[in-house]
Amino acid sequence: MDMRFCPLYSGSSGNALYVEYGETCLLVDAGKSGRCVEEALRYIEVDPSSLSGILVTHEHADHIAGVGILSRRYHLPVYANEATWQAMEGKLGKVPADLRRTFLSDEDFYIGSLGVVPFRIPHDAAEPVGFRLWGGQLSVSTATDLGHYTKQVHEAVSGSDLVLLESNHDPDLLLANPHYSERLKRRILGRNGHLSNEACAEALVSLVSTGVKNIILGHLSGENNTPKLALETSQTRAEIEGMVLGEDVCIDLAWRDKVGGVYTLQSALELNY
Repeated sequence: MDMRFCPLYSGSSGNALYVEYGETCLLVDAGKSGRCVEEALRYIEVDPSSLSGILVTHEHADHIAGVGILSRRYHLPVYANEATWQAMEGKLGKVPADLRRTFLSDEDFYIGSLGVVPFRIPHDAAEPVGFRLWGGQLSVSTATDLGHYTKQVHEAVSGSDLVLLESNHDPDLLLANPHYSERLKRRILGRNGHLSNEACAEALVSLVSTGVKNIILGHLSGENNTPKLALETSQTRAEIEGMVLGEDVCIDLAWRDKVGGVYTLQSALELNY
């Protein structure tokens, strides 16, 4: 059975990822308006009413803006750890008790046919997590909103068939940005902020050594990065390490303002775009 993944949106203006295996269809975050997420799903020919639930990584607005309305409109369970539930209380509107699901950040669980493996990430939120989602022997991982690339994150996503990896900013562009306060710049550059292009490229090299062959660069800043710069930084580093692009690793982009590609992972571990 195939597994499908699509970064509907990825960036500081909103995040929503789609994962499908068999009859189980999940959103990881819904940080755009409910209508925007609905339109993105229909664009990839997914009926929002077919969703099995929403996984929440953390309580920041760009990850939860549409969670409440989608949950109520389609009677979708919402999965978050207890600290995140407390932090986003009042931000979602009322989520009925029968749709609230609480998981432990260090324990695996199932939603239908998908195995969910949460793991802690370094970010300035209550108890932020990434996810590795298993469908049979196939897995995709989300690793964004990282202040730095930790050993725990590396171990959690190593060997995945596909990883969405943060490539948020170019430090020089960020430091020169006249619209950002010094406090905001320090937050982004801090150990609980966001991963730079260079740090992403370093993590990419480490992941490829574990067998990861498909990496999507995500959560790009609209002001402190460009798709071209993010892609070139990781591609250049991979080539310096002797990797052949398209063979040793395939590197692609997720987009802030439009629906990304639909990736089909097949049991033979071939990737179709």
